[in-house]
Amino acid sequence: MLRNSSLLGAASRIVSAVALLLIAGALPWLSLRDPAASVLRARYAELEPTPEALAAVRAELGLEGGPLPTALRWWGGLLRGDLGESWISRAPIGPGVWNALGVSATLTVCAIVVALVIAAALVTPAALRILRDKPQRGSGPVGVALTSLPEFLLASALLVVVAVQLQWLPPYGWTGFKTVILPALSLGVPAGGLLGRLLTDAVGGVAEERWVNVWRLAGARPAVILGGALRRAAAAVIDQLGLVFIGLLGGAVAVEQVFAIPGLGRYLLGAANSQDLPALQAGVMLMAVAAALVGILTGVARRFLRGGPLPPGALPPPPEARGDGRAARWTAGLALGGLLLILVTGLPRDPYAIVHPRLSAPSMALPFGADASGRDLLARVAHGTIGTLTPSFAIVALAIVIGLLLAVLGEVARGPAEIANATPPILAGVIIAALMGPSVGGAALAVLWVTWPPLTTHAAALIDEARAMPHIRWLPLAGVSRFEIWVRHILPATVPPLLRHGMLRLPGVALALAALGFLGLGAQPPLPEWGLLLSEGIDYVERGPWTTVAPATALILTSVFAVAMAGLRRRRKASGARSGRPRAAEAAEDAALPV
Repeated sequence: MLRNSSLLGAASRIVSAVALLLIAGALPWLSLRDPAASVLRARYAELEPTPEALAAVRAELGLEGGPLPTALRWWGGLLRGDLGESWISRAPIGPGVWNALGVSATLTVCAIVVALVIAAALVTPAALRILRDKPQRGSGPVGVALTSLPEFLLASALLVVVAVQLQWLPPYGWTGFKTVILPALSLGVPAGGLLGRLLTDAVGGVAEERWVNVWRLAGARPAVILGGALRRAAAAVIDQLGLVFIGLLGGAVAVEQVFAIPGLGRYLLGAANSQDLPALQAGVMLMAVAAALVGILTGVARRFLRGGPLPPGALPPPPEARGDGRAARWTAGLALGGLLLILVTGLPRDPYAIVHPRLSAPSMALPFGADASGRDLLARVAHGTIGTLTPSFAIVALAIVIGLLLAVLGEVARGPAEIANATPPILAGVIIAALMGPSVGGAALAVLWVTWPPLTTHAAALIDEARAMPHIRWLPLAGVSRFEIWVRHILPATVPPLLRHGMLRLPGVALALAALGFLGLGAQPPLPEWGLLLSEGIDYVERGPWTTVAPATALILTSVFAVAMAGLRRRRKASGARSGRPRAAEAAEDAALPV
């Protein structure tokens, strides 16, 4: 059974990687743009695309047969160890793409170190509460704020303050360790906030499981209990660490643009924009291979942390919620009140009228100030709320549904999730923009493309753990049908933490939409979308910081509201009526001990 599951997982990774490569290889034809015209324009911007010039390019590149013969020739060269030549520069692709991969891998490792340090700091209070046998509270507003920080905005702020004003570090380039620090912080801080929130949530749930009290009653030392809780929580989060690694490896395009880093993200973006097909396929192939390797390593780590595969009855049941969620309700209410205040005061204003001096500072008449064109920022942020939050919530909801549907397939779903996660959002945006044109809808599809993989992986891990709860072993003996087991027991144990994870992803979804708008692949000016507001204000961070503070504040309020809503808990049910389980299952739960 275990061997078959591993084979299915490996097969799904291979099939998904091949499918991704085929899509990338067919990009010039899918976009309905003549690849010969794109190559001619990239090579010789001054030449007219005459039929003779285009025919010469097609003959040189062998494009007459269409995408399939072109792909077969590239695959044939790949089997010989030849990645081909660039259609644009006519130089061998191998040295350039390997160098870009090395740069991105170095940056990603440094960013992961930063993320792990921040995650450890966020989970420390939860760990101390386990040592002191106190109720869990969550990571608080710090983790929420860190998760909601836009990477490219943080990169621009660090560039202006640390590199330009203080002159402590180089402002751009890739020449040594000093040039790694700022981009690693820009990528690692939001990633650390996400991992810290997920790990703190997992630790809080583990701390309330019955085996923790059993170990305490047995006289186990607090450090031993903490080690067991951290190992148990890490098993549920290790997949997310792998997905974050792959996401950073190829998805740091905006940060690479800000610091002029020759990484794989910029390499893929340049190849996609110029339709340099061999370079694009080589970069996508390396990303797919890296995703598969990281997926295998995280799978091994997950099994090690769990102590092997999970048979039925291996894990204790999920704990019942403590408290009434009063703090979460107050936090959600305050954040929602802030957003409603922005909407009520800003919607009656004109977001397009240019009637104020450029970069006017905040005042009573202009609470958020004016942008570089003299438009009211309060009006633009308020009108941008609907255009930003509506697609963001829709993307998260669809990603959760997709994640649940695919997670039921088990290991088969991990391959597509890992490979799709290896697709940088920017590359997905380029492909969809080529098919649909730059638009909010196209950007939403591109972000959905890379949002469902982490939720699918998390859902698969949650379903594995739910099926390993001890009462599941007894339910068939009590005459409970398979359908009822899934609907009344497995899904209720899976959906709440998945919803919390989805709410944690909401700021990242909004930021991904913002990044696509920042690069011209999403909403187009003069729409008051938050991503456009951030990108428009980045150039004026030093002279008018309010141009970015205003949309960033709205984004942080949204993040706080989403996470607080995810933290709301139902009131405890009456004793003996837990989830409608049979009494045999209740007895099994009371006697459950972890393996």
